Amino acid sequence: MKISTAESVVMEALWRNSPLTSEAIIAEVGGPNDWTEGTVKVLISRLLKKKAIAAQADGRRYLYTPLVARQAYVQSESQGLLDRLFNGRLAPLVTHFSEGDQLSDEDIAALKALIEKIGK
Repeated sequence: MKISTAESVVMEALWRNSPLTSEAIIAEVGGPNDWTEGTVKVLISRLLKKKAIAAQADGRRYLYTPLVARQAYVQSESQGLLDRLFNGRLAPLVTHFSEGDQLSDEDIAALKALIEKIGK
């Protein structure tokens, strides 16, 4: 399933707190992204069609919940990036960031700790 960047903003809102009504989603993501109510409702509709979210009737409104776990989405997107740009390999990605001086001291320390943990 392919979730667009805009759709992922709605998904993030639902992953943080669900179920949510469309009004709550609009309140959370509309303003910060300068999106109209109609824009957010289109994004919700697209996610429903993709079966990324579910809608449950609650009186005269609907409550929306994610059907895709955030971890599964992140895994899929991460693997897609690695496959497209780095032949599925992680080391060239890290090299790319290190050569551009884009790794902070904190990033380097976290990577060293991870490598040490994996090595054990």
